[in-house]
Amino acid sequence: MYLVLCGIFLSNAIVAEIIGAKIFSLDQSLGFDGTGYSLFGFDLSFSLTAGTLNWPIVFVTSDIINEYFGVKGVKRISYLTAGLIAYSFLIIYLSTHVTPAQFWLDINSTDTQGNKININEGFKMIFRQGLGIILGSLTAFLLGQILDAWVFQKLRNLSKNRLIWLRATGSTLVSQMIDSYVVIFVAFFVFNNWSLDQVFQVGTNNYIFKFFIAILMTPMIYLAHYAIDKYLGDEHDHKPIEDTGFTPF
Repeated sequence: MYLVLCGIFLSNAIVAEIIGAKIFSLDQSLGFDGTGYSLFGFDLSFSLTAGTLNWPIVFVTSDIINEYFGVKGVKRISYLTAGLIAYSFLIIYLSTHVTPAQFWLDINSTDTQGNKININEGFKMIFRQGLGIILGSLTAFLLGQILDAWVFQKLRNLSKNRLIWLRATGSTLVSQMIDSYVVIFVAFFVFNNWSLDQVFQVGTNNYIFKFFIAILMTPMIYLAHYAIDKYLGDEHDHKPIEDTGFTPF
């Protein structure tokens, strides 16, 4: 079970980090343009990093791991994931420097509209993320995960092992606030030329999106609890497996 949860956690985290360099418009993707419109002074043109598409899955999976394997289980997979993210960036960086085959350039010389393109330069632009994005991603990831695990256990103790939604959703909402702003600040303000207004706008958009997704995914947490409890048996009674003396890590 730990391997399955870690696999879900790891794959989603790495994918989110790789695609996170793209900034997309949520409002236009949904068929409307929020540019020039505001609500309570907040711009409704919703720009997000592409990593927000599956990042909530990382935090939900982290909470489930925390529930059954404790803080120790979360920290182990978090440190491993951070190392593998760095490794992934290294391999991707090397792939942008190898010499492309001529036939690959020839068969990919035009886009779907027939416009001339340089596929190798496009590959480099997409995958050669700067040092700032890498450092921002890793910093935000580790801070978010450590904070998520800590808040989760605090809320669990305060609720006396009741109110699953409170500790799962609450810890996610707190940790994702840090994650949403740190990655944008480090990647695009410290190492690039974004203004603080841009950092705040995109960071706030990211957090609002994650906020609502975290709430919408609350039923999935209960479904996961039901499935895992049925698999483990009643004797565990929502206690971390490490507390029972069984530790697969």
